[in-house]
Amino acid sequence: MQTLNIPKLKQTVEKAADIPAALQAASITYTPVTNVNWPASFPYRPEMAFAAAHVGDALLLHYRVEEQSVRAVARQDHEHIWEDSCAEFFIMPADDGLYYNLECNCTGKLLVAVGKDRNERQPAPMSVMQGVDRWASLGTEPFDVRREPTKWELALLVPVSTFFRHELKTLDGLQAKGNVYKCGDNLPVPHFISWNAINTENPDFHRPEFFGEIIFE
Repeated sequence: MQTLNIPKLKQTVEKAADIPAALQAASITYTPVTNVNWPASFPYRPEMAFAAAHVGDALLLHYRVEEQSVRAVARQDHEHIWEDSCAEFFIMPADDGLYYNLECNCTGKLLVAVGKDRNERQPAPMSVMQGVDRWASLGTEPFDVRREPTKWELALLVPVSTFFRHELKTLDGLQAKGNVYKCGDNLPVPHFISWNAINTENPDFHRPEFFGEIIFE
């Protein structure tokens, strides 16, 4: 099990578009996502790394991806985001078994839900979704499959209100669990890679028993 230490930035960050520069200024380390958990069926591994920091009342995420094709068909939040070129951050902020899946495609369309497993998950209300600011290097317009090597970036500014089943006031000192993923179920070459390894027979990201430790400064 790996551990992710999330530092607290001294500066204020108000927009997702400002996150890459803020992380660079603070010399935040990028963590590669390299686990190919089902190599017999899904051997392809796109290049992916992410960085995370926080500002007390918000989580800052920045993904860097390079893959052989891209897709962004979802036109709005809560659609089938995982079928597109998708980066995902799962987090369990307390010991009650509830975890959130934040799934975002390469044009910033987002899915957020909470539950104890993949079944009967509760989607975030639209008021919560609207509070998550996003920046995508490929823009915000949907597009079908582009069969060409593509580099893209994605940044999310996630306020603590996003974790709507918990009464979090600050991320300071929080000890959580979670995982980070890259997938693309309907790309020409489907893939399912993770930060922490998953030991299951078939692709399944909703496995909190394989979450790593996430420690907020």
